[in-house]
Amino acid sequence: MQIKNTLTVMAAIAVLMSCNGGTKTPAAASDTTKTNTVMENHAPGSFGYDMNFLQQKDSGLIVLKSSDGASQVIISPRYQAKVFTSSAEGPTGKSFGWVNYKAFDGPEDAHMNAYGGEDRLWLGPEGGVFSLYFKPGAKMEFEHWKTPAPIDTEPWRLDASDAASVSMSKDMNLQNYAGTQLQLKAARQVSLIGADAIASELGVTLNPGIKSVAFKTVNSITNSGTQAWDEKTGAPCMWNLDMFMPSEGCTIVIPYKNEAAGKVATTDYFGEIAKDRIRYSGGLLFFKADGKSRGKLGIPPARVKDMAGSYDAIGNVLTIVKYDIDPSGKYLNQEWRTDRAPFSGDAMNAYNDGPLADGKQMGPFYEIESVSPAAFLKPGATLTHQHSVFHFTGDKAALSAISEKTLGVSVEAIEKVFGK
Repeated sequence: MQIKNTLTVMAAIAVLMSCNGGTKTPAAASDTTKTNTVMENHAPGSFGYDMNFLQQKDSGLIVLKSSDGASQVIISPRYQAKVFTSSAEGPTGKSFGWVNYKAFDGPEDAHMNAYGGEDRLWLGPEGGVFSLYFKPGAKMEFEHWKTPAPIDTEPWRLDASDAASVSMSKDMNLQNYAGTQLQLKAARQVSLIGADAIASELGVTLNPGIKSVAFKTVNSITNSGTQAWDEKTGAPCMWNLDMFMPSEGCTIVIPYKNEAAGKVATTDYFGEIAKDRIRYSGGLLFFKADGKSRGKLGIPPARVKDMAGSYDAIGNVLTIVKYDIDPSGKYLNQEWRTDRAPFSGDAMNAYNDGPLADGKQMGPFYEIESVSPAAFLKPGATLTHQHSVFHFTGDKAALSAISEKTLGVSVEAIEKVFGK
């Protein structure tokens, strides 16, 4: 079966993932917390463990943290402005992002370098007549597929940083499949969201029994060339991808517009998702996120809402992802083919990792993703896409109240969807 998008490729070349030594990013401003060189012993799966690993790979890591040190977020300009991971309970707390440790050890891979990360910014479309991953005229097969270096291996510029946020950018000159040269500047600000702002942003109450961490990414692309981007030249889009740790008790929850016409979701990206791994009920889509069976789904802009999430009943972690949606926007189809309408794509996606037929697997992990509309921009114009991640753990009744407010369902009900 033809590989249809990045996640297929990521799994297929898991054993080849590697790192580019590259140039180190500039030092952060003095009021931004930097990683130190003192190594401490932390259990695998903890934030401190991932911090120790990552600081050996990148001396320019930046850590945003709350005043009490409980909420922490690791950001790397060196590794394409990724948010690698976060914690709601300091170094000993659970590391919420998935880090692909084995990807840092070898020579640079010719197709992509999947380091992992709780939130990364890619550009699309991946496939189709305006693809950024295939040269003009190339057959859309893995042999010819290459992730653009600015979002794969090259460091980004650190523009500014303080105790609460980091701003990074990258100038790019890309060619799409249609032959259009796209001169652009991508920019990304990552900010820690404090407890009061979390409550305000989501309309929830955080009681003393809840631990939380949250961050907002404000992503933008600017047309820095002299040619307008339109439906003939092609236009890029922004693509936020969040990689999280799965468990036997983890379920993705995607609210959707129940009254809208058309299909709710595309569920056959890698072959049809098994019926016992997906459920629909009253405007909610549930997708099992155990990292044991590969499957990807997408929600079209007419159906999707601006929020999705997951609940890990074993780790007792509620995750909420909030993002910009434009119901009338034109979203790019990213399939590895040129015979589909180029502006008929999904506005958000979810993925559960699993082994290939030969048993190899890059993860396990699961993903929640959001996509911007196509950036039809005149020279000098900018498109912005916001994408925020929230994690909560602690008192289960309090988690339920947050889940009901944001996702429209209690964590107890989520836990029972795929109950044993």
